[in-house]
Amino acid sequence: MFISRIVIRNFRNFVLLDVPINPGATCLIGENNTGKTNLLFALRLAIDANLSSTYRLLSEHDIHSAISIANANQVVISIEFSDYFGKVNETALVGCWEVDDVSHIARISYRFRPRQSVREAIENAEIEDGGLTIEDYHWELTGGGANDPAAVEWSEDLGPSVRFSDLQQFTVIFLHALRDVNQDLRQSRQSPLAKLIEASEIPETEKNELVAILQNANTEISQRQTIHETGEAIHEAFKRTAGEAFDIAVRLGVAQPSFTSISRSLTVLLSDCALTDFETYRNGLGLNNILYISMLIESFERRFKSEKTAGQILLVEEPEAHLHPQLQRVLYEILKNKPFQTILSSHSTHITSAANLKSIVLLTNNGQPRTTGTTPGIQNVLSKSEVADMERYLDATRSTMLYARKVILVEGPAELFVIPPLVKKIMGIDLERYGVSVIPIYGTHFHVYAKMFNELALPKKCAIIADGDLIPSDAHLTESDEDDLPEVPDLGQLESEYVGIFRCKTTFERALTISGLLGCLSAAATEAGASNVAKKLHKADQSIKQGKLEPAERKEMLSGLRDTVLSTAKRIGKARFAQILSKHFDNAQGIPKYIKDAVDWLEL
Repeated sequence: MFISRIVIRNFRNFVLLDVPINPGATCLIGENNTGKTNLLFALRLAIDANLSSTYRLLSEHDIHSAISIANANQVVISIEFSDYFGKVNETALVGCWEVDDVSHIARISYRFRPRQSVREAIENAEIEDGGLTIEDYHWELTGGGANDPAAVEWSEDLGPSVRFSDLQQFTVIFLHALRDVNQDLRQSRQSPLAKLIEASEIPETEKNELVAILQNANTEISQRQTIHETGEAIHEAFKRTAGEAFDIAVRLGVAQPSFTSISRSLTVLLSDCALTDFETYRNGLGLNNILYISMLIESFERRFKSEKTAGQILLVEEPEAHLHPQLQRVLYEILKNKPFQTILSSHSTHITSAANLKSIVLLTNNGQPRTTGTTPGIQNVLSKSEVADMERYLDATRSTMLYARKVILVEGPAELFVIPPLVKKIMGIDLERYGVSVIPIYGTHFHVYAKMFNELALPKKCAIIADGDLIPSDAHLTESDEDDLPEVPDLGQLESEYVGIFRCKTTFERALTISGLLGCLSAAATEAGASNVAKKLHKADQSIKQGKLEPAERKEMLSGLRDTVLSTAKRIGKARFAQILSKHFDNAQGIPKYIKDAVDWLEL
């Protein structure tokens, strides 16, 4: 059984969130303040029996700012389940929540709406809608229902009531981002060690043997002379202090043992090349986080194999906390292949680069007091081969486009090095501060990326800055090679309100060879060791600044210099030359028009 759909209405920053979910691990991503934590909390309101009912009674701050509680309204959090049919425990739990008996989709819904008496009073015109207060509302849990939770009205039913005790059959573990994992490992109630022992199915005979061992040890300890005499001394001291009226027997010993007390006394001991059997508090936070989660995973797997639970889910907020990039990827790879469902929120590009598109839920805020949610890999925006292509290219660098507010896609590292500092110098716009990521795709296959930017997948603006010929910038082609190039899709067909195409006439280095950048190019050539080219560029720069050239002469000179700059960049290495050039924009006085047009189109 797994969660297959989440609907959230009017809760905190969500006016309407309606997203499908796949089994395995689901990764919630988005920039700060898009509601990742709110989404996890919403799930707990509907299915977590360990969450205090105090939290289920919402306050006005939990209701979206566009909603007035004075008028009858509602908060809806609805979760649908799939793949439970035929599994005894799971069918027993959610079978009564079925939407219908054909699709085998079950649904549980949390609602916060006017209580029954208030709804009846409004219907009978006994009270006037518009004068309600938070006291007129209450929360309820319902299962199934014929109405769609994404559209159901506050006055309509959404299935029969669900007993809160039923939720105890569904195991929910929530790990928040700022957890004190060292403290949790020491406390028996918080430590996953207790859950692991509980799921271990230790035979009663073995439990009794362990208790007997501890009883014998306790007897020997209490009979030691020093322990006995100390107990007698405490007894006499207490009697002298409290008086004869309050005298009670006092002795030293260990409380009557039980298997529960034994399991609570057990602790995890670690050893390495330096120490033997040391407690976890002496370990680093990163490894203790992995240790903590690994014990939870093991307890989940044991419960799954023994069929002790009707369902279980792990909710993790920012698992990358305290973990270096390699461990982040290892942890995610483990979680996504387990037989239980995990939903985690993350800011880590190392995690998202390991996630497949169908496991990603993208939360986006376009500056409005509401968050939209999409599942890029489930919307059939890309073909199967295009999805595979995209997943191969979404490394830790390119996956930043999933987090960015707006995106500029470029061919390679040359544009990545040059465009941000040049835009900052000439246009006064720091792209990073505006949430814009410049992402090189290392090729000219922009069509795959461009198809992702729409309201179903990535609802954000994407400006594509490309060369006019759309030949990879690192290609070294002969005339015969150029005749055999694969057909390149027409990018113009992909333009939309989300995608803008901005291309120069030839290549990037040629486009940079404008009068306002000749001084910068000369300085870069000098640093790169191309002294003759540097002198030629400097001389041209001075001639233009002094007004010695006619327009036709200036145009002809710049045309010749473009070939010089391009050949110099190729000789030095385009990426290396661009990296050097990016350091010399202090005196820049111009920017290629197509780059400026792209930034203007983003509306920063």
